Amino acid sequence: MHNTQSKKAGKVLLLFLLMVVGFIIFLGTILYHNITERKLPNLQSKRIENAIRGNIYSSDGFLLASSKKVYKAVVNTYNINPQKKELFINLFSIYSKIPKDEIAKKLEQKGNVILSYNIDSKSASYLKQLNLKLNQLDVFQSYEDKNGNIFKYGLSITESGESRDYLYGDMMEPILGYINKEHNSKITRVQGIKGIEKSFDAELEPNSDLLMVGERDIGFNVIINKNSTFKERVDGYDIISSIPLKLQTKIERLIDDYAKQLGAKEILVGIIESKSGKIISLASSARFNPNSIEKKDYSKLNANAIEYSYEPGSIIKPVIYAMLLDKNLITTNEVINLENGRFKLHNFTITDTHRLESATIEEVLLYSSNIGMAKIAQRLSPAEYNAGLQAFGFGNLSGIDLPYERTGVIPDARRFRSEVYRSTVSYGYGLRTTFMQMLKAYNIITNHGISYEPYLVEYLQDSKSIRYKLKHQAPIRIISDKTANIVKNTLIRIVSEGTGKTAQVPGIVIGGKTGTAHIAQGGKYIRKYNSSFFGFASDAKGSEYTLGISVFEPNETEAYFAARTAVPLFKEVVELLIKEGYLTASS
Repeated sequence: MHNTQSKKAGKVLLLFLLMVVGFIIFLGTILYHNITERKLPNLQSKRIENAIRGNIYSSDGFLLASSKKVYKAVVNTYNINPQKKELFINLFSIYSKIPKDEIAKKLEQKGNVILSYNIDSKSASYLKQLNLKLNQLDVFQSYEDKNGNIFKYGLSITESGESRDYLYGDMMEPILGYINKEHNSKITRVQGIKGIEKSFDAELEPNSDLLMVGERDIGFNVIINKNSTFKERVDGYDIISSIPLKLQTKIERLIDDYAKQLGAKEILVGIIESKSGKIISLASSARFNPNSIEKKDYSKLNANAIEYSYEPGSIIKPVIYAMLLDKNLITTNEVINLENGRFKLHNFTITDTHRLESATIEEVLLYSSNIGMAKIAQRLSPAEYNAGLQAFGFGNLSGIDLPYERTGVIPDARRFRSEVYRSTVSYGYGLRTTFMQMLKAYNIITNHGISYEPYLVEYLQDSKSIRYKLKHQAPIRIISDKTANIVKNTLIRIVSEGTGKTAQVPGIVIGGKTGTAHIAQGGKYIRKYNSSFFGFASDAKGSEYTLGISVFEPNETEAYFAARTAVPLFKEVVELLIKEGYLTASS
């Protein structure tokens, strides 16, 4: 009886102890959850969307350069079911348009393999759908690594950066420029290297990426409310060029034909709206496709209109003539002895193509007399000579909105003490100018003695299509209106009576000056030439343009003089301006 009671008491005690222990565990559990942070699922979501580089447009609305997002496709080879590897290769090739053998070769690697860095957004969307199908077809399997970690990754499609597309190939090159890709650990960006792409790199650069952080909904989308963080995506500014693509394209085709006929190394054509400095065409026959630059294109990457300097020859004569007129050092009807075409200055002999006994100073320009120019140039003091050339823009940057512009070279005042130097510079030797400097100088003569800064970009445009007109240097008077008009009238006479006769176009007022300059190489002049024609064209309605044409190294066995190369091309360009509605020929 006693033993039975003892056993009952023991059972009761054990049950009591178990209840006490259970209660302690219960209390401990409650206490633990109260004093420790609860591990709840993350109820927040984050979304980032990268901004891209701005576009470049022509003035007539054509998209010249644009950026687009590109994506990368990544797969882990350990997760591909070996029995369905061929199925993966076939389907990925169909969706991505990447050849099957190229995919198969990449899949020979182990681990995470990048199948492509350059997938467009449309293909990326299709590939994301393909990933779902591949999972349904059990193409992907789990894999356990040597550390016992089990993982299963499918096909990952993520943003890898941006690519730049030039929609019209080599059109408007090299002034449009090109880019270089910069890779960092997360994304590929592009950076302007030459041309407009370089000079407006800061404006084209993306401003800020989209950032959304906040509570998520069931589909892991960010809920925008007062507690969320939102930063708007702002792409780079768009650039609106002053050049219409339709006109530029037709001029490029024209000079391509001329370059082929003449065997020229390069032909440049520039057209400025004389009353503003706005460039409506700056074309080169030496172009390249920025979408695929090859080794043979390297010599064409520089914009030679601003990066190449050369001795201009006789096209400098109207500038020297204007400098002398403006200082009242000459009068147009003064007669100069031209020595029958041969004149010795110290030990230096100057010759003329047209052998004349004498001529008025205006006729010196009309018949392009080197002797006449050499004689009247002596009237400029060394300081006046140097300062006058600088005032016209030589030896200085033109201010055009392109990078890597060269200043050319003009003699300093000390060197102009030499009578020989004063002579040779007066007909275009002993100094080096760029095509753009010469175009700007002629525009001073065309536009009543006022200098305008030339420009290629007219507006910036933001993501809301609001345009901002760019400011340029205020116009500067260089010579008097009277002087400019006298020179302008002489340029008109050169076209109607002198070396520029073949530039005439009925119903349009045209003036200009030819120049054919020997090329120096190895310290001496060789049998190679640059020929040019610079001038203007205006109509009765008040439209006026300054034009420049330079033909670099035409075939020296053929007609290389400007009258046979640059002048006929000048005429065709003016006729094109009429056809395109920039000029109106009077009847």
